[in-house]
Amino acid sequence: MVRRPLFLVSLIALVASPAWAEIGRIKSSIGVATVQRGAAHIPAASGQDLLPGDWLETGNDGRISLTFVDNTRFAVGPDSRIALTKFEYDPTSEKGSFVAQVERGSIAVVSGRISKSGRDGMQIRTPDSVLSVRDARVIVQVTK
Repeated sequence: MVRRPLFLVSLIALVASPAWAEIGRIKSSIGVATVQRGAAHIPAASGQDLLPGDWLETGNDGRISLTFVDNTRFAVGPDSRIALTKFEYDPTSEKGSFVAQVERGSIAVVSGRISKSGRDGMQIRTPDSVLSVRDARVIVQVTK
């Protein structure tokens, strides 16, 4: 009989644990800036964790800077909407895949270790193009 309550507690802990691991954190946020996670719109704040599938949104006066676990850094400019579509990274091998989608606005990127994973290690997608980033610094701007 002791096993059954222990099993239920273990099952509840498993279900309550997040489905995604943290992929990065917000370093700073200025003006109107939010993280959309599912249906929730969370005000962007320093130290806030980021998950795959999050959308970063800034208003006309908003800016967000963030760092990912592979040391990739983003600076999101005003009036932007950017999805962190995919992030898979193995810190032991320093290999993985990262896809960000810029729907509108601007983003400055300093690539981290994941960009050295090969041609498809890091991609920035826009409505008109796909950029493969490899050990570089880039600025992407998408106008409405």
